[in-house]
Amino acid sequence: MEVGSATASTAAEADASSKLPSRSSLDYDAFLRLLIAQMQNQDPTDPMDSAQYVAQLATFSSVEQAVKTNAKLDALMTALSLSQADGIIGRTVSSADGGTTGQVTGLRIVSAGAVAVLADGRELPLGPGVTVT
Repeated sequence: MEVGSATASTAAEADASSKLPSRSSLDYDAFLRLLIAQMQNQDPTDPMDSAQYVAQLATFSSVEQAVKTNAKLDALMTALSLSQADGIIGRTVSSADGGTTGQVTGLRIVSAGAVAVLADGRELPLGPGVTVT
């Protein structure tokens, strides 16, 4: 093997691996694709053990339920953040360290929760330590 071809091969592998999702980002669809690929590629003369198959189906069901639970929790968090809007608009908020204080003129909902938009245009994430007066 030549040095130049080894370098090109390593660069191609690095590029290909950067396009793959990280292990923690595998989702429901990826799990389903892996399960189907495994079933399609098994040896017909030596099929998968039925106990393993049932265990994988149980895992599949658990993943499906976790995905549904996460979706419902996201919806619940959004609803909770929106319910805060009525009680906070027009009030004065202060950050935990006292560095940011102002009257709330609006509320923006982000994935991490609610963010108060102050009269001077600054934003303050509503979280632990924020005081509403």
